[in-house]
Amino acid sequence: MGHVGPVIASALRAAGHCIVAVSASSDASRERADAMLPGVPVEEVPVVVERSEVVVLAVPDDQIRPLVTGLARSGAWQTGQIVIHLSGAHGVSVLDGAASQGAIPLAIHPAMTFTGTSVDVRRLVGAPFAVTGAAPFLPIAQALVVEMGGEPVVVDEERRPLYHAGLTHGANSIAGIANQTMRILGVAGVEDPARYARPLLEAALDRALTEGVAGISGPVPRADAGTVAAHVRALGASAGLRGELDTYVSMTRALVALLQDARLLDERRATELLAALLQ
Repeated sequence: MGHVGPVIASALRAAGHCIVAVSASSDASRERADAMLPGVPVEEVPVVVERSEVVVLAVPDDQIRPLVTGLARSGAWQTGQIVIHLSGAHGVSVLDGAASQGAIPLAIHPAMTFTGTSVDVRRLVGAPFAVTGAAPFLPIAQALVVEMGGEPVVVDEERRPLYHAGLTHGANSIAGIANQTMRILGVAGVEDPARYARPLLEAALDRALTEGVAGISGPVPRADAGTVAAHVRALGASAGLRGELDTYVSMTRALVALLQDARLLDERRATELLAALLQ
């Protein structure tokens, strides 16, 4: 049981569902189960499947199909049993092994990052969930999401990888760049870089989400090629910031292309900015 499983189980229990058992293979996962789901027995996966009318699979993306197929070989799935996975990258085809034995396959993905603590349950309220399944069964997924306080959004089976790529690109890139920002500020001598950067980063994200490309500010949309060149030189001269330099260069190129596509940067200024990266 990773970070997501106990949160979803806790939210479903709060909505009135009985959690009959969970599976937890590591000490950390057992501790999360004890903290989030006190009194719920920890059992082996086949036992959990046997006892449950609704089975929620909270395992890594690449483990879903092998797990479902392996359980199918032992005849574990039951007709009418609801089987749900929480992966954003997959639709319901990875649950074919369960469906072949009469189970109802659903994919439900909360667009949220998880710590595996009770704080996450509150964050589910109002959070969007991507739901995928055959048309007759979609109302089941939608109802479960609503019960957890979320907002169900239907995503087609074939579009799940693209949907997940968008979320992953955004969340992981933001987290990575934020950490690099703090490293750069630390090398520059700023004490408590996270506290210093928070107002700017939060404001920048808010502008991007509300204004789109027009909300991008700084030297790139202003076409301040000299400033960009100075940044490249400073990063290149700082020991230990090679990764940050590579990210700065690649992200600046991406910003230039984005602004050009939006007709917010002309060809001449774009060329000057790209040349400034070659320091």
